[in-house]
Amino acid sequence: MTASTQEMADMRTYNVVILGIGFLFIFTAFTTCGNIEQTVVKSLDNATFTGSGYHSLGIIYGVFSLANLLALTVVPVLGPRFTMFFSGILYSGYIAVFITPSTWSFYFTSVLIGIGAALLWTAQGYFLLENSDVTTINRNTGIFWALLQCSMLFGNLYVYLGWKGKTEISDQDRKVMFIALLVTSVLGTLSFLILRKSPLLEEEVLPEEEGRPLLSVHLIYKQRATSAIMEAKKDFSLELSFCSGVYGTCIGATTHFGDEAKALIGISGIVVGFGEIVGGGLFGLVLKNSRFRRTSVVFLGMVVHFVAFYLIFLSIPDDAPVVFHTSPLHTPYMSPSVFIAMLCSFLLGLGDSCFNTQLYSILGCIYMDQSAPAFAIFKFVQSIFAAMAFFYSGYVLLSWQLLVMVVLGFTGTLCFFVVEKAQNTLAESHSEHYSGSCAQSQRGVGL
Repeated sequence: MTASTQEMADMRTYNVVILGIGFLFIFTAFTTCGNIEQTVVKSLDNATFTGSGYHSLGIIYGVFSLANLLALTVVPVLGPRFTMFFSGILYSGYIAVFITPSTWSFYFTSVLIGIGAALLWTAQGYFLLENSDVTTINRNTGIFWALLQCSMLFGNLYVYLGWKGKTEISDQDRKVMFIALLVTSVLGTLSFLILRKSPLLEEEVLPEEEGRPLLSVHLIYKQRATSAIMEAKKDFSLELSFCSGVYGTCIGATTHFGDEAKALIGISGIVVGFGEIVGGGLFGLVLKNSRFRRTSVVFLGMVVHFVAFYLIFLSIPDDAPVVFHTSPLHTPYMSPSVFIAMLCSFLLGLGDSCFNTQLYSILGCIYMDQSAPAFAIFKFVQSIFAAMAFFYSGYVLLSWQLLVMVVLGFTGTLCFFVVEKAQNTLAESHSEHYSGSCAQSQRGVGL
């Protein structure tokens, strides 16, 4: 490797690390906000505020899905760095609303952050792949994922320490919490300003006669794979909404936990994040053995989530997520246990890591040359079904929500298997050079 090539590789690594740090700060603020906002809204001593945290998150993901169409045209024009900076400002504006909440600003910024999310994630996918190649996509995705999931730790730790022993959230508690989250979000937004322009390495080009049949096969595979990937992501999106907003609210509403219930929301978020991080590290080690494939990891994620859903069904009141109850009226099948609740949080994070690392990995392999459209469509499917889940989560009993996730989680896993089988078929038809690059990414995301 020449000195120039080494400098380019180092700059790309620098960009990936700074990208991850920026997302770490922004999503420390936003993930913590999403985890506690329904609890905060319920505790507001404000007769004029009529907003719902579930409805806000539903609006965010609904607008997110539609705004992905806009993101496809905006990101190439503005560039990924400026797009992410602008999106970070919108995220910070949403956090700031909770300092002095009003219904109109709450829902208005929900619309704005939905637009910002579409721009942010499309630009992120574009920028990450711009700084990767077939030999570094797994490593770079792993670095970014690990830094992103650390966002689950710090904000939720602050929730636990700040709300420990409190049954109600006072105005002062809320203001202090969201000022801290706002500062964190602003720091993440500013970090995008120190990203460097992505260096372009010289691309290897196949001879024309060799490339034509290869391109044809690859395009056919993409058409087959796209529908199956999006079907899988649709099913996993319901689990995203449950992990990121509904489960924490259920824990906070479970009166069996006593005065610690509100503080346990923070601990639950930390444990979910720990499961995400452990999952990423575990896959990085295990998948060095070529006997393990992406399908094995996704199957593990399905089993882990099903175990978590069953324990939640047994130990959490069935009406815990219902918004018009100030406290649950139903009695669970077994007495709620802090240990079981935190175990479920860990399993939810571990399972989510299984799904997302492998989806990012397979997208990075298939759509290396079409990153912006691929990630925009990917997020479109994710967000539209997450929005639907957030809108019904406040009105549907927990047992029915869990049943829907079990059925669709199984379907999504089967769809992922279809994609992996198609990729294996494609790899066999490629030349040794081309199939090697995609086969390498079958190992999933390594750290």
